[in-house]
Amino acid sequence: MQMIYFLLLVFLFFVLHPIAAASSPAHKPGCPGRCGNVTIPYPFGVGSGCSLGSSFNISCNTSTTPPKPYIYIGASYLYASLTDLSQSWKTTRVFPCSYAFIMVKGSQINSLYSYDYSILNQNSTAIIHYDHVVRLDWRLGDQNCSQTPRNSSFACQPNAQCVDFGANVGGYICKCSKGYQGNPYLNSSCRDIDECANSSLNPCVVNSKCINTYGSANCSCNKGYYGDGMKNGKGCTMLPPSNIAKFVVIGLASALGLLLLLLFCFWLHKVFEKKRNKNRKEKFFKHLASQQQTSEGAFGKTKLFTAKELEKATDHFNESRICGRGGQGIVHKGMLSDGTIVAIKRLKEVDENQVEQFINEVVILSQINHKNVVRLLGCCLATHTPQLVYEFLPNGTLFDFIHHPKIEFPLTWNMRLKIAADVAGALAYLHFASSIPIYHRDIKSTNILLDEKYIVKVSDFGISKLVQIDQTHLTTLVKGTFGYLDPEYYETSQYTEKSDVYSFGVALLELLTSQRPISLERPEVGRNLAAHFLSYMEANDLEAILDTQVSEEGAKEEVIAVARLARRCLNVKGKTRPTMKEVATELESLVISQIPEPEEATVTEAKHMMFSDIEYTWTTSDHTS
Repeated sequence: MQMIYFLLLVFLFFVLHPIAAASSPAHKPGCPGRCGNVTIPYPFGVGSGCSLGSSFNISCNTSTTPPKPYIYIGASYLYASLTDLSQSWKTTRVFPCSYAFIMVKGSQINSLYSYDYSILNQNSTAIIHYDHVVRLDWRLGDQNCSQTPRNSSFACQPNAQCVDFGANVGGYICKCSKGYQGNPYLNSSCRDIDECANSSLNPCVVNSKCINTYGSANCSCNKGYYGDGMKNGKGCTMLPPSNIAKFVVIGLASALGLLLLLLFCFWLHKVFEKKRNKNRKEKFFKHLASQQQTSEGAFGKTKLFTAKELEKATDHFNESRICGRGGQGIVHKGMLSDGTIVAIKRLKEVDENQVEQFINEVVILSQINHKNVVRLLGCCLATHTPQLVYEFLPNGTLFDFIHHPKIEFPLTWNMRLKIAADVAGALAYLHFASSIPIYHRDIKSTNILLDEKYIVKVSDFGISKLVQIDQTHLTTLVKGTFGYLDPEYYETSQYTEKSDVYSFGVALLELLTSQRPISLERPEVGRNLAAHFLSYMEANDLEAILDTQVSEEGAKEEVIAVARLARRCLNVKGKTRPTMKEVATELESLVISQIPEPEEATVTEAKHMMFSDIEYTWTTSDHTS
């Protein structure tokens, strides 16, 4: 069949509100918006990528003055010269044609878009040089809104709604939602209409305030008026003078009542807080009094600070003063009125168990006077949560010193040995020299602090226990820190002085290896440092697990002696472990016997200190205490 081409000049004069609005761009960004005097709104477009699809492509003939747009009508290869573009299905309109064209009725365009062309003479396939009437309608797809999937091919953009093309015809078109204007086919083109700024759209009456919202507007009556403020609603009516006074009185009375209620609640809160503090103090003093039966003068050594004193010392517990955080609370650095620098531990919201630990720590520390035990200066009970005041130790914890070493101040072998000896001496004091024996129950590197001269101080006595001289063990709920916990205590719930020995043995391993007690970075069988270390001892490969600084600086006899002592402390059976007094004695003797390395010693001569030259003999029996 021979292809026939015709020109169709269609004169259209539509208001383009279904597609575009004056305040929003009707064409696709980066594409021509006009052809001559004709606006080209999207989904139509001039040029590649400027329309919704090939069926909406517009050809702009610039050889005429002014330029004229032409549209390609698919199946019949029909071009039409257009003076404007829009949809006509909403209002049925017809337009005269001055050129002949091939009539195509209901043709499907690329399976998505349909065009319907009607002509006066339905029997003609080609009509030349006669005036006829044409109607240009277009739609999207062949399914209505309820059938069209909401995927990437769905043409309606945000703030636009889908409208069925017709009751008996498939397809849909898009239009901006109520309260929005723009091109519903362009992304972010449908924009909110400011009804308040447009007198014809403003829904509010006089004597009201218009507040624009997305897609709408709200109205509120001015002071002295009542109603909804809407033109199509109740509007705004002036209040009678008596009603105004009535509402003013009601408002003032309500405000006064609310103020009195708040004041009453505040007073009630203060009363309960005062009573709670009083009960806490009474409980503390009662518990403390019971302890004085076995510890004369314990209370006299504990100073009670006021809340104002500690707030002033810490600048109202300023976050910049925080120097530590723990499971029980936050530690602030402060300065008392006499210039003493202190550490103030502010407990979190406390339950009964935490109060007991707080009292326990005060009672125990008030009885201890040892250079290697942190000194409790006092406490405060006049606050919602109790607060403890300690001497300030500026160099943090042994844990940080080992596992986050400072390049400018490394932890030398001599320092490690001295730290171990001092901690052992403090524990030996607690077990044997204190007026009442004390089991610490939570020895670990984070509870060993360092002062300005790097002298160690054992801290955190919250779960420590006072024991009678003839008492061999405590039966308690298992408490402590995994990695340091005595396996025998874990199985039997019986805590003995040898349980502290086991925990100290783990801390000793940290000093030797600089490794953490529990580490997921090690193989599963070696995640526990105690088991990991003992496996190297059994394999005669001690050097492989030691910290480089220990193996390079320490005399081999000293390091091996400390390693063997650590192994004895880690014996599974508590009875085969040494006492803390024996441990302290051995370590102190090593500290005393240290001989400084001669200044003239060369690197070659110092090789006798390297473990690569040592023949290991770990099978010798030294398991007894």
